[in-house]
Amino acid sequence: MRARLVLLALVMCPTELAAQQPVDAPLRVYVSNEDDGTVSVIDAATNRVTHRLRVGLGPRGIAAGANGRIYVALSDTQRSTTGDADAIAEIDAAAPRLVTRHRAGSDPEAFALSPDGARLYASNEDAGTASIIDLSTRESLATLVVGIEPEGVAASPDGRWVYVTAETSNTVSAIDARSNSVTASFLVDMRPRGVAFSPDSRRAYVSNEISATVSVVDVATHTVVDAIALEPGAKPVGVAVSPDGTRLYVSLGARGSVAVVDTRSLTLVAEVPVGRRPWGIALTPDGSRLYTANGASDDVSVVDTGTLREIARVSVGRGPWGIAVARHAGPSR
Repeated sequence: MRARLVLLALVMCPTELAAQQPVDAPLRVYVSNEDDGTVSVIDAATNRVTHRLRVGLGPRGIAAGANGRIYVALSDTQRSTTGDADAIAEIDAAAPRLVTRHRAGSDPEAFALSPDGARLYASNEDAGTASIIDLSTRESLATLVVGIEPEGVAASPDGRWVYVTAETSNTVSAIDARSNSVTASFLVDMRPRGVAFSPDSRRAYVSNEISATVSVVDVATHTVVDAIALEPGAKPVGVAVSPDGTRLYVSLGARGSVAVVDTRSLTLVAEVPVGRRPWGIALTPDGSRLYTANGASDDVSVVDTGTLREIARVSVGRGPWGIAVARHAGPSR
């Protein structure tokens, strides 16, 4: 059964991305709106939408790349067109405008960028594969068999590994970024969705929607070493780790909230109410603000991570799915 749920939004190391942009560049929040084929651009200083850009059918996973680029996965799940609608769209944040489209296999669900921004790793849900794309040459470097219905994708900050979750086989595939091959596969709990690495690349966290848990993975051995139990009724999907690695944030879907976990004790320290059915989740580079894409209320929640309270709600397009945050010399009115 096909699920239309969000996965990881922010996939590039925040400190690296910040280093590639002017420190005084405006902070922007980019939201993929699956149901109306658009990307909304929010000015983080004012919490106002400045632009809404049409990108194509079914925008889902979204990420900020180097040199002022935003990437978004497009997938025509209903096969409503006869053309090739499945692609990764590339947006020039300064315009903003759609620059080009990259072929990344069929039905790209989510993707991750390598820390240097040179490669893109996409999950192809209908094919059970992961595609690796060289963004400079636009060439496919590999198509790898992973689990059944692959979903979430994350690249380790050190550039060594890429993890791909698979919801039906309950597995995570570990791709060696040096050899472009799957070198390990391991079981997690039921229906894994999102995945995120710790800043030091030593741990990974995998959200398991049906089990209402988060698997804690030792990256050196690709083994599950612990599990974080969430509250009853939680439907964990998106995951994000604070820049200092001490907190894990997990969007809880139908529960309408975000779980805050202490990564040292692996205990739940708070649950923050947000909009309806939060899926995508992302942090500012300094970790002071958290954003969730609320797919059922067509808005984005802004959470102060110091007080752990929602401080704003921003209306966006229909069916917001993923979120990316970047400091780009981007658009303004």
